[in-house]
Amino acid sequence: MRADPASQVLRRFRTVFNAVRSHFRSIETTVGVSGAQVWALSQVASNPGIGVGQLARKMDVHQSTASNLVRALLDAGLVVSEKGETDRRAVHLRATARGLKALNKAPAPLTGLLPDALRRLDDATLQRLDRDLEKLIRELKADPAMANVLIGSDE
Repeated sequence: MRADPASQVLRRFRTVFNAVRSHFRSIETTVGVSGAQVWALSQVASNPGIGVGQLARKMDVHQSTASNLVRALLDAGLVVSEKGETDRRAVHLRATARGLKALNKAPAPLTGLLPDALRRLDDATLQRLDRDLEKLIRELKADPAMANVLIGSDE
């Protein structure tokens, strides 16, 4: 007997979420920091001198989320922050040797499984997913502000 459509879609969501969770666990086990922190670290390593605001934009998260990620990376000694020469309020981030070593150990994709998979989908599929997920979000009466919080984040 075939599952009803709602059950089938629920199973597909479970498959997606469990794949993402498994990838996050693999990163944490291998590197010792969260998947979100590895993604942020990879952005800092790829963009030496990046600021927290730029990092937030690249990761499409709220600036406070990026700040929390940076704080954890600083505490772990994976990045360093330097004050700007012209504007002393500006902070420029750089990956440390320890941070680069951690990135080399991390299982790919460094941006996370879901963002990486979404980037590989064609535009028509993404547009259809966007429309359909918008309907689901309305049914859930979900807080739109949650769109800028990383999956699995405590924020």
